[in-house]
Amino acid sequence: PEGRCRPLDDRGQGLVVGEGAGILRLRRLKDAEENGEPILGVIRGWGLSNDRSGGLLAPSGEGQVRAMRRAYQQAGWSPSEVDFIECHATGTPVGDGTELNSLQELWSDQNWNTGQCALGSIKASIGHTLTAAGSAGLIKVILAMKNGEIPPLPDQRQTPGGFRLEDSPFRIPDAAEPWLQQTRSEEHT
Repeated sequence: PEGRCRPLDDRGQGLVVGEGAGILRLRRLKDAEENGEPILGVIRGWGLSNDRSGGLLAPSGEGQVRAMRRAYQQAGWSPSEVDFIECHATGTPVGDGTELNSLQELWSDQNWNTGQCALGSIKASIGHTLTAAGSAGLIKVILAMKNGEIPPLPDQRQTPGGFRLEDSPFRIPDAAEPWLQQTRSEEHT
């Protein structure tokens, strides 16, 4: 109704469509290294969630957790090694609540500290660009890594569905903050 996308916020009123396109040049790491090309990021794993029981605006948490577990397994990472998660977060209270609960489930068997991992969503700035949403989020993360800064989630106040950030490994920055990346072994850098 107010025409604002409010991802990860209990004031979310639904999906706000944006327009955009994103172009990324993907190369095999070995080829890019051999050609001396600049490498801005490396995709180590991925997951796809097409829920059988969920819908477009009310996804299934089980499908999300399954997809995230596959991605972390492919990457050889554990969730607690992650500093920042660019969420899909569309501004729909049910969908965003499901995503937060899915992340909490993913981290449930990890050792974590409260607020150790920042969350964000580009949709707060540009709306949901539909088929370009994934590339928009990836470009945001690449720029954040390049600049060593975790961007804020503008005007976020309270998480949806009673999700309690203070009882989770997550935080939602209200201002830009330095990206103080965890020390990782050489194979994970």
